[in-house]
Amino acid sequence: MKGTKLATIGGLAAAAVALAAPALASPPPSNDGDVSFKNTVNGFGIYQPQDQLAWMGKITCDRIGKGVDGDPYKSATFIQRNLPRGTTQGQAFQFLGAAVDHYCPDQIGFVQRAGTH
Repeated sequence: MKGTKLATIGGLAAAAVALAAPALASPPPSNDGDVSFKNTVNGFGIYQPQDQLAWMGKITCDRIGKGVDGDPYKSATFIQRNLPRGTTQGQAFQFLGAAVDHYCPDQIGFVQRAGTH
């Protein structure tokens, strides 16, 4: 009887380990970049939920990549109109720089053009 009980416990333990192994092998996708981005723009005084800030940052990069805005001033205007009321133009440019830095660093030249106008 003891042997059967130990075998059952051993079998259950083995099954638990087998079921847990795949979960341990592949951790959930990380959104550390979004956390870092949120922390950066919070430092500029821009506060929204992390998913909204990340979405705006990624949309900003998408618009730059597709040439929608044409120049950094138009991008900053788009950003300012889509962030909370009271966001300044300076904060919009800070957001633009942070978005490019975090989500599309290959577009840094786009932001640098603001200094040539």
